[in-house]
Amino acid sequence: MNTPLNSKLLDSSGRRIVVDPVTRIEGHMRCEVNVDENNIIRNAVSTGTMWRGLEVILKGRDPRDAWAFVERICGVCTGCHALTSVRAVEDALGIEIPLNAHLIRHLMDKTLNIHDHVVHFYHLHALDWVNPVNALKADPKATSALQQKISSSHPLSSPGYFRDVQTRIKKFIESGQLGLFANGYWSNPAYKLPPEADLMAVAHYLEALDMQKEIVKIHTIFGGKNPHPNFMVGGVPCAINLDGTGSSGAPVNMTSLNFVLERIREAEAFIKNVYIPDVIAIATLYKDWMYGGGLSASNVLSYGTHTVVPGDKSTDLIPAGAIINGNWDEVHPVDVRNPDEIQEFVDHSWYQYANGAKGLHPWDGETEAKFELGPNFKGTKTNIKELDESAKYSWIKSPRWKGHAMEVGPLSRYIIAYASGKEYVQDQVDRSLSAFNQATGMDLGLKQFLPSTLGRTLARALDSELCVDSMLDDWHQLVNNIKNGDTSTANVEKWDPKTWPKEAKGVGTNEAPRGALGHWIKIKDGKIENYQAVVPTTWNGSPRDGNGNIGAFEASLLNTPMERPDEPVEILRTLHSFDPCLACSTHVMSEDGQELTKVKIR
Repeated sequence: MNTPLNSKLLDSSGRRIVVDPVTRIEGHMRCEVNVDENNIIRNAVSTGTMWRGLEVILKGRDPRDAWAFVERICGVCTGCHALTSVRAVEDALGIEIPLNAHLIRHLMDKTLNIHDHVVHFYHLHALDWVNPVNALKADPKATSALQQKISSSHPLSSPGYFRDVQTRIKKFIESGQLGLFANGYWSNPAYKLPPEADLMAVAHYLEALDMQKEIVKIHTIFGGKNPHPNFMVGGVPCAINLDGTGSSGAPVNMTSLNFVLERIREAEAFIKNVYIPDVIAIATLYKDWMYGGGLSASNVLSYGTHTVVPGDKSTDLIPAGAIINGNWDEVHPVDVRNPDEIQEFVDHSWYQYANGAKGLHPWDGETEAKFELGPNFKGTKTNIKELDESAKYSWIKSPRWKGHAMEVGPLSRYIIAYASGKEYVQDQVDRSLSAFNQATGMDLGLKQFLPSTLGRTLARALDSELCVDSMLDDWHQLVNNIKNGDTSTANVEKWDPKTWPKEAKGVGTNEAPRGALGHWIKIKDGKIENYQAVVPTTWNGSPRDGNGNIGAFEASLLNTPMERPDEPVEILRTLHSFDPCLACSTHVMSEDGQELTKVKIR
């Protein structure tokens, strides 16, 4: 069934289901849906219920320090905001970074993507598909056989290993300390996995805890720490001395570089032998659950990422582009500087624009709070039962590309890369679809499988594989470049503000783990005059715009059947596939720094 993409086509007459808060995400989110007599979702309302103030904090500050502030927007996607920020400042001031800095930034950025995707799937999203309590019923010998079937290369696959994991789960549950496993809907028939698959997945949940803490050590080599590693305008803040050791004062030497290579190899083994096989296996066992496509079947956006040749976007491993109206045969170019392409609207957001402005490009962005509930909301201001989606209902703005609501994220960039003819991506997707069809006996086409909740989850795993494979190339290029005598990591020719123009503006972009990320900056007299970040969850979590176009979260939920509406597994399943980050997406500021509102905490 086609997903209606305009609010005028939605039906809000059925029973209203409210999920508040949506958990296992970064930040605070509310979701309301209407289900018909068959418990099928016919209307969805996605709400960002928190706000931050990074933009107002930055106003009047030194642009060279901006990265350190915006990095604190989020503690999950740590580093991607810093990288995008320094790119914006470098763009404004015309700074070119050394090759070593380019490669080290790539290694740090891809490390973040891998870490984020692994944590997302195993520790945030897997519990929407996996029932850990059911794992107690599993036969460890049969679980071992299942592991050998889906990934014979993984060494942790013996019956004894799974028996030990099962014993750990049993002790955990019997102690009454379920932790993250508490309050789950474990009796809901929406859970379809056999006990052996549940036991295998829980074992990998535990393995992923170890894997994720190792991969981020790469950030400590190049950035000094994690979370929030160090960056700098003009390059990276780490010295190189291949002949030295840690005591030489240079953090980058052959010892540390070999340590980085070991972590990359470990991640490669986990992604190829555990992560991707797990996602495909779970997809085959949920083969009839092809829901959640939403905007991904029609409108997707990518800024492009992983540029091989510095400064040449045509060498991006993941290309920039936009697809609209479901036409995968035409990938439109994207210009983040064009004020007619990217605009933010606030018709249904708790903000207002001065002078009657409709949509604003981020360079001209305004964020003035206007909290008001529509006339048809139910409850009170401090205890809202139902929101009025015909009025303002979210702290998230509505960004649009040429007026279109767009989905961003790994699925979007994979669709664009596939449609753009990127052979590596095409091979990944074709192999995965073939494995799915072979395991299920189905014959789904690309457009039937990929634009779905399962496809969105698979795209994250494939994105991790692309990152780890290209990290090996980055590592070898970095080592060879250093061995050839280049140890430069920063260009400081324009570090002194006296070398800057009186006024300048720039934009930095990246494909963060959750999708298209852009930072726009205006500099005047050496200080930040205006700063705006439009982040992936702003795109995906946006409310309706003035034309009734709905955002990606809302569109993805439509037409989804629910087993038990009071136990909204299906809602969480699809929303979690985006890995929402509400801490990134919501903000409030005033151009002149005036107080907008007070929050009193008792």
